[in-house]
Amino acid sequence: MMSTRAGSRSFTRSWEKVDRVRIWTLHPRYLDARGLLALWRETLLAQKVLRGRTRGYRHHPQLARFKAQPDPVAAVATYLSAVAAEARGRGYQFASSKIAAHSTTALVAATRGQLRYEWAHLKRKLRQRDPARYRAVRSLKMPRPHPLFRIVPGGVEPWEVIS
Repeated sequence: MMSTRAGSRSFTRSWEKVDRVRIWTLHPRYLDARGLLALWRETLLAQKVLRGRTRGYRHHPQLARFKAQPDPVAAVATYLSAVAAEARGRGYQFASSKIAAHSTTALVAATRGQLRYEWAHLKRKLRQRDPARYRAVRSLKMPRPHPLFRIVPGGVEPWEVIS
């Protein structure tokens, strides 16, 4: 059972079956290869959900910030474009043709507390999965956000699942 900002839940949500699905607020440059690939797959799934092309994951809490946008599909497509650009920069071949033909120049507000929470979470993962990457970033106090996000004051987002 996971603790959420709203308290404990006594039921299993379908999105909990995936290893803590995360659509990061921080820039994808900080992710290891495993994290970048997971981000790509999970955000493609989010795009599919927002386009109404799957029934699963419709209630995933991290979709809230995309659903709140005037054009949710454009917001997630813009997010995916930055992930694909990071992958290309590393020499990976992510299928950019899977990104919806929508985009936005509008920035999505994300809180400083959320970015800080995710940064601590990622550093714990990197310490175990990619010690070299962890050593390279461990002294960085605050990472850059994903290009879609504009950081505003505030704590951890209410949709965040605290582990």
